[in-house]
Amino acid sequence: MIQIEHIGIAVKDLQAAEDVYARLLGVAPYKREAVESEGVTTSFFRTGPNKIELLESTQPDGPIAKSIAKRGEGIHHIAFAVEDIRREMARLKAAGFTLLSEEPKPGADNKLVCFIHPKDANGVLVELCQERSVQP
Repeated sequence: MIQIEHIGIAVKDLQAAEDVYARLLGVAPYKREAVESEGVTTSFFRTGPNKIELLESTQPDGPIAKSIAKRGEGIHHIAFAVEDIRREMARLKAAGFTLLSEEPKPGADNKLVCFIHPKDANGVLVELCQERSVQP
């Protein structure tokens, strides 16, 4: 793993959350994107080398809606940048981690992604992210 790629925050109202984080960080979001396969609309902020991803569910029974119903709004996941997502998935699987998908999936911000089950990471949902242009 290279570095923390972003921190994902589950929100009920994306526009209201964008307003809060724009005031908090002193910058506007640089990108809004729908990820239909995950049932979310995302909004990204960058401050220095750090990124925050706000996630609003587009489906009443989607993963973000379920997360908010169970835990409320707040940190949803921590994403790590990786050079070779398939190699990292194989390494983690061999080390006993539970992957939530067998293959990487297209994610927001031009990434291939895979999630690690939170039960294997002390209750934290971990996301692996690789730029799509590196490995299609």
